[in-house]
Amino acid sequence: MKTSFSPFASLLFSLAATIGMAGSAWAHDGGEELVQPLMKQALADVPGKNVMMATVTLAPGQSAAPHLHPGSIFAYVLEGAVTSQLEGQEPKTYTAGQSWYEPPRAHHLVTRNAGNRPATLLVWAIVGPQDPIKLPLPQTSSLAPALPTLASH
Repeated sequence: MKTSFSPFASLLFSLAATIGMAGSAWAHDGGEELVQPLMKQALADVPGKNVMMATVTLAPGQSAAPHLHPGSIFAYVLEGAVTSQLEGQEPKTYTAGQSWYEPPRAHHLVTRNAGNRPATLLVWAIVGPQDPIKLPLPQTSSLAPALPTLASH
């Protein structure tokens, strides 16, 4: 039995594949974590704020550069183990099923896969409509001069 596709179906498939590849993940050169955007939604009852949801995947042993988030962050470990440290706090390792909160603009000094398999987080962020989900630490941070600058995403 021979299967054929109409030109319209082929066009739709090609368009869907192109859109999916173009906007499905944010990853940067240099081994940065893989960020998969899932949704962005304006909050009807909180004018000027959006919720963004994404998954973040770190390869075994991989770390994210120190950074901050313009808005509140809620992180939930879907798989693996992640060590996280905010400025002024001790590092803490979270495993699948555990979560944490980061207040707006907190300096996130350590985000590291603490295991030998990929670690994936589900991240919810409450941000302004034009805010990125993540920014590099400002140069005033004691760690920032020794680290490469990240592009926001």
